[in-house]
Amino acid sequence: MRLIVAVFLVTAFAGCAATGQGERPPGPMPATTRPVYNLTGYSPAFKDGYIDGCETAKKTRFGFKNKSRFAVDTQYKLGWNDGFSICGGRR
Repeated sequence: MRLIVAVFLVTAFAGCAATGQGERPPGPMPATTRPVYNLTGYSPAFKDGYIDGCETAKKTRFGFKNKSRFAVDTQYKLGWNDGFSICGGRR
C-alpha cells in the first residue's frame, strides 16, 4: 500500500514540474501546431491574421502579431483585426 501511495505522489509531483512548455519561441507557430478555425472561403493571409489576432486577444501561447506583414498585407491586417476584436480584445 505504501508503495502505491509513493508511486502516486512521485507521479503527481512530476506532473507539476516546469518543463518549459508554456514558453513560446519568437515568430509564427508552425502550421501543424496552430489552432484551427473554420474560415472556409477566406484567403490564406486572412486566415493567418485571424488566428494570430484571436489567439493574441485570448492571451494564449499562440498569440502573435507579424508586424512587418501587418504593415504591408491588407488581408492579414483585416484578419488580425477581426480575430482580435471577435475573440475579446480591444483595439
